[in-house]
Amino acid sequence: MKLLPFIAALSAALSLQASFAYAEAPMSTTAASGVYRMQLGEFEVSTLSDGTVTIPIDKLLTNIKPAVLAESLKQADLAPMMETSINTFLINTGSKLILVDTGAGDSFKTPIVAKAGRLQQSLKNAGYKAEQVDIVLLTHIHGDHSGGLSLDGQRLFPNADIFVDEHDAKFWLDRSNEANAAPGQRHGFAEAEAMLGPYVKAGRLKTFNGATQITNGVRSRPAYGHTPGHSYYEVESGGQKLLLIGDMIHATATQMSHPETTIVFDVDAMKARQQRTSFLSEVVKQGYWIGAAHISFPGLGHIHYAGKGSYRWQPANYSAW
Repeated sequence: MKLLPFIAALSAALSLQASFAYAEAPMSTTAASGVYRMQLGEFEVSTLSDGTVTIPIDKLLTNIKPAVLAESLKQADLAPMMETSINTFLINTGSKLILVDTGAGDSFKTPIVAKAGRLQQSLKNAGYKAEQVDIVLLTHIHGDHSGGLSLDGQRLFPNADIFVDEHDAKFWLDRSNEANAAPGQRHGFAEAEAMLGPYVKAGRLKTFNGATQITNGVRSRPAYGHTPGHSYYEVESGGQKLLLIGDMIHATATQMSHPETTIVFDVDAMKARQQRTSFLSEVVKQGYWIGAAHISFPGLGHIHYAGKGSYRWQPANYSAW
């Protein structure tokens, strides 16, 4: 009987010790791998996160009434300072390794709040090396899509050919266009020169014009407006099709329900609006997979018609693949 108080005291002491054993475990301050995979026919498609950027979306979206914009953000539980994903896509066809867009690299500086430039780590987490990439396809030449091409004048994808529509290359790589560009666009010319220059020098920049077969199962489609050569890419294998749409959509909560909404980054806002509305109308009929650069990671899903000229985003159901 005298053992009972001792056992009770010992048990309490052990419980107290156990509570201290785990209390000081440090918090992890970084996200997990930044990789999501899906199978598309015979192709392996991986979304690789370059991180996020936090932007004042209420000050960037145009051609929408402030009250309508505010309501669309409220419906999606979003604040005007909105954290936006920067997604890139890696396609392994079995014979070629193709990267669509390269994220921001170190091109984003304050006052933009960015957690970007993580593509190289995500690529490693996916089990690949930058040296293995055969082709880089740019949807367009903007810092958050081409900023990860080079660093300090060195090509980060040394064995890759870089493909972009010739309208974008001619516009952004010609500094004479800088003076006539909108003030918010002018920094893009120096960025383009820095990011693509090393590939031009190495003879690795390849341009195409409009709809072009890039390689087996991958084709470009023109969607000019956001930039002069903005394109999206059709990836097709085994009867399945995935459209990698670049900046066709920037703000899902607003531009799905109000497709006429444009953004200050559009070089030609009217054309960009027309491209988006016609694109949305077409893809809902076909039911293709969609991969989007700025829809919450992994940015894969489908677009459905919601009535009255509006649409809704259906994210891919999570799969352990």
